[in-house]
Amino acid sequence: MGHARSYISFDILRRVLSDYFNYDIFYCMNITDIDDKIIMRARQNFLMQKYIDSKPGSDQLKKDVEEAFLLLDQKIAAAEGDEGKLKMLNKSKTSLQSLMASDTPEKIIISVEAKDVLAPWLDKQKGSEVTDNSIFSELPKFWEEEFHKDLEALNVLPADVLTRVSEYVPEIVTFVQQIIHNGYAYESNRSVYFDTKVFDSSTCHFYCKMVPEAFGDNKALAEGEGELSASTEKSEKRNVTDFAVWKASKPGEPSWDSPWGKGRPGWHIECSVMASEIFGESMDIHSGGFDLKFPHHDNELAQAEAYYGNDNWVRYFVHSGHLTIDGCKMSKSLKNFVSIKEVLTQYSARQVRLLYLLHAWKDTMDYSRKTMDVALEFEKTLQEFFLTVKDCVRSMASSGSGAWAKWTEPEVQLNQKFLEAKAGVHEALCDNVDTRSAMDNIRELVSAGNTYISVARRTQRSPNRILLLNIATYITDLLKMFGAIPKSQAIGFPQEGGQNENFEDAVMPHLSAFATFRESVRQMARTQKAFDILGLCDEVRDITLPELGVRLEDHEGAPPVIKLVSREVLLKEREEKIRQEEEKRAEKERLRKKKEAEQAAKSAQERIPPSELFRSETDKYSAFDEKGIPTHDAAGQELTKSALKKLVKQFEAQDKKYAKYLKTVAASEASAAVNGDS
Repeated sequence: MGHARSYISFDILRRVLSDYFNYDIFYCMNITDIDDKIIMRARQNFLMQKYIDSKPGSDQLKKDVEEAFLLLDQKIAAAEGDEGKLKMLNKSKTSLQSLMASDTPEKIIISVEAKDVLAPWLDKQKGSEVTDNSIFSELPKFWEEEFHKDLEALNVLPADVLTRVSEYVPEIVTFVQQIIHNGYAYESNRSVYFDTKVFDSSTCHFYCKMVPEAFGDNKALAEGEGELSASTEKSEKRNVTDFAVWKASKPGEPSWDSPWGKGRPGWHIECSVMASEIFGESMDIHSGGFDLKFPHHDNELAQAEAYYGNDNWVRYFVHSGHLTIDGCKMSKSLKNFVSIKEVLTQYSARQVRLLYLLHAWKDTMDYSRKTMDVALEFEKTLQEFFLTVKDCVRSMASSGSGAWAKWTEPEVQLNQKFLEAKAGVHEALCDNVDTRSAMDNIRELVSAGNTYISVARRTQRSPNRILLLNIATYITDLLKMFGAIPKSQAIGFPQEGGQNENFEDAVMPHLSAFATFRESVRQMARTQKAFDILGLCDEVRDITLPELGVRLEDHEGAPPVIKLVSREVLLKEREEKIRQEEEKRAEKERLRKKKEAEQAAKSAQERIPPSELFRSETDKYSAFDEKGIPTHDAAGQELTKSALKKLVKQFEAQDKKYAKYLKTVAASEASAAVNGDS
């Protein structure tokens, strides 16, 4: 849910910018599939599975656990003062001790408690022996797939482009080389570090733009660099604030070739390179969690600006607030996190999104039963209003004079509330996309609508159909824009388990089955050269289906494509296709005739004796020599040498054509004579 805090919040921001303010959004999502935590977890998973597969006996397991406890005790001693971490480590130890005393080795070894203690110990013993890069790619591939499933379940719009670090290593190497060339990074012991002091001392740059007061925060810097790198970097860096853009791979880590030797990208460089590959030297908005401001986003900025030589790689940062669990900071290390899948077993994606809408995206938000109850109550309020409106309008005339009733004071007052709510929502969305205030305005509008309906019923008056529909449609459209209601829905929330109101979803399975059957028939008809059947297949595609608002597109070597389009549009397309085919046929005929005419002209030209080539052009020439080449123009002036030279060339070219023509005639006459004799 901590991750969902960012993804749902930014999905709402994206939808508002796109659907409300009509900005053209191009959304890039970066996936980190190479970093210290992934490497360590993948290695430990691999070693733990090997250990499980070895099926150690009771004595061996007991001996190994005792050795693992020694390592755990060292960690407990080092965590002195950090109550949260101490609590977690001590819990791991007591949990496994309890399990060791009460269960069999077969069950113990596959338990979470055993993994928490044994995996780090195994990693320390044998981690350096793990060298296959594929071992480190399996873990992020699995979790990326789970991540996409979670996003889809939460109705988060997919990105326009997705980048993975593992696919951009060559680009990262090139990027790092350019930063070195620009003087802002240096190689040290096969690693490359960004020189923060050189960068900050430049008149064109400023380090720690996001959190200036964090410059020199060694603890934050160490966390950003990663646990696997902490022991070696101090001695390799020129300045304590410098950070790695390329890390020399140690035994037990994945590696790629580089000018500095086998290594892997630093965490901060990944996003800078991948985003730059998509957006270039500047982007409008960069999003992320509040905790990424420093050092991650500050380092991203520094790297990219050092590469491009600019100071505006990112124009605006948006940072989502933290998520707490029952008032406590959520942390995987403290094991108090709640997964998205767990949440969705209790609540719907809509209810979760309403929770987010009821909070400002930039502020800390608490996930608890209490806060979810508020979201559920808000959903119920909206649902009851929608159902009430539907009930009101169902029995009222939808057209004709009966649909128009005189407005009285209650209608005027409700419409005024409606106008105020719309203005309030607009003002809230203009103010840093404040969905919390927007929802407050909607709540007040719903309350006013309910009061209006209640009074109308109590006084036995018919409420105004158009006014209620306008209000319900506005709220529905707003919730659609926020991603809380499917865009296909007319008014209100879709009925759970009810008939699918999306026409395309309802008919597409049937159309797909038909298209698959037709494609099989086409292929069989082609094999058997059954052209009549192929004609019928074309007819149903070109004549029958367009009348039903269905466009069926055949693609060679690929399944047919089905598109639901307006019948009128398809009929116009058919008319246009017929017109284009007629134009194509007419153009083909014109080109045929043109070619024939050109061939005839060419043949006629070849039959002209060179001596007669210019004699007919009396409008140009008045005198000719013995060969028939012009010597004077139409006015009697002697031709210039250059003009005469061009005419001689034309004469010689015609002489060759005529000689070729005579040979062709002679050969034809000879052939005719031979055939006549035979």
